[in-house]
Amino acid sequence: MSNLEQDHKNRRHFGQHFTSIDIFQQYIFPEIEERLWDFLWVDLFAGSGNLVLSILEYIPLEQRIPFFQDHIRLFDIQDHCIHEAIENAQKYGIPPDIAKENIFQHDSLQNYPTEQLTSTFPIFHITNPPYLYVGYIMKTPETVHLRHLFTEKNAGYQDLYQLAMMNDLRKGITKMIYIIPSNFLFGNSVSNKIRRDFFPYYDIKHALIFESKIFENTGTNVMINFFERKPNDLPKITPIEFQAIKIRSKNPSDREKKNYYLTAEQNYKAGNEFEEFIQNVHVTNPLGLKYYLKLAEVEENEGNISLSVIDANDFQKAAYQKRIIHVNSKLAAKIRANPLWVRTVDTGTPNGRVGLYRISESFDVEGILVTKATYRTNPIQIFFDPPLSLENQSLLLEYVNLMLEILRKRTDSEFMTTYKFSSSHYTRKYFGLSQARKLIKTFPLDDLIETEQTIFRKILDDKNESQLWEFINNRNQ
Repeated sequence: MSNLEQDHKNRRHFGQHFTSIDIFQQYIFPEIEERLWDFLWVDLFAGSGNLVLSILEYIPLEQRIPFFQDHIRLFDIQDHCIHEAIENAQKYGIPPDIAKENIFQHDSLQNYPTEQLTSTFPIFHITNPPYLYVGYIMKTPETVHLRHLFTEKNAGYQDLYQLAMMNDLRKGITKMIYIIPSNFLFGNSVSNKIRRDFFPYYDIKHALIFESKIFENTGTNVMINFFERKPNDLPKITPIEFQAIKIRSKNPSDREKKNYYLTAEQNYKAGNEFEEFIQNVHVTNPLGLKYYLKLAEVEENEGNISLSVIDANDFQKAAYQKRIIHVNSKLAAKIRANPLWVRTVDTGTPNGRVGLYRISESFDVEGILVTKATYRTNPIQIFFDPPLSLENQSLLLEYVNLMLEILRKRTDSEFMTTYKFSSSHYTRKYFGLSQARKLIKTFPLDDLIETEQTIFRKILDDKNESQLWEFINNRNQ
């Protein structure tokens, strides 16, 4: 197996994406340079050691060995990473026998290395932990051995990096710098539990949010969080306030400072403007809807009417496979009366942003069938109950898509979860199904008198974002 193939295998098995020395020097060292001698610098997921061994470059040569002995501990689960870390320590002048005393092969997710961290200095944990989403772990043969990590006290967490953070919390670590996916702050269901459990104990002192690629072999957008434990070690349900720098490219001028205010009521999620908008919209009779046409419903309503559908669980050669189903008149009418589907993941193209679409135009079929598990990233058919006329569904499509563009511009798309880095001209986002439902329920048509309906329809026909925003907010007031 080539080195490239082995690296790919390791990423799939362990969720590791190794950090370059440049990331440490440019973004982390300026935050710690005044206190190098004050802490025991630890990385429990060290890889080749770049995040902590790089400190040695700033220590005088004659002091590096005692500094390493007293102030550095590195751990990693993979033996080849330990070998590389020991070699890298030698480049800074640390003899291999001394390096081996403080660089350990150890599974820190499974067992926290408390004994090896005994020191007169307080621990400062700097790490780029593994990240693999639990859904991927559960369905992928190469990673299914990790499923036991998400049981008992870790039940409900959604990613390996979240387990690492909770391990530090349980051990009372006071200072940490974590390089983790941006969905930690901006995700919904994927991050609600970790934020609810973590933020009563920790503040974010500072953060760097990257919307450009910093790891060669992953499309995950990441952020660097500078965490500090709250005083007195008691949980406090208080807001989290901090300033972050959004970094959109390697160009230093392409950066923006932004203040964030996170509250327990919003699960400490950043980008709360969407929820605030939803809460301020008052609709007397919001639309009722359900997601998915499932195979069980088709089998319960077999009949002589043939309908063309795509199988949302059968994606081959860059396309969802088409099939014919045979259903009774009741289900056929239901499918044909609900021609819309929701795209929850940006494709990266201008015409592939999250929102509502017509099934016939997108796939040249009448329905979207789910034959196996429901995946939120697949195309999802929407069914309205009570029924919504086809004309009003067309208006709804225009309303939702236009409102999404308004909210994306007003919030820098922060109400959605960053999906994957790509070379597209915008940052790809994931729009949650619960968010889609909430936005659909703000559709005000039934609350409008005839003159208002005329104005509303014209605004949508013209795709006038400013007028739509003003129209909706005036109604709320």
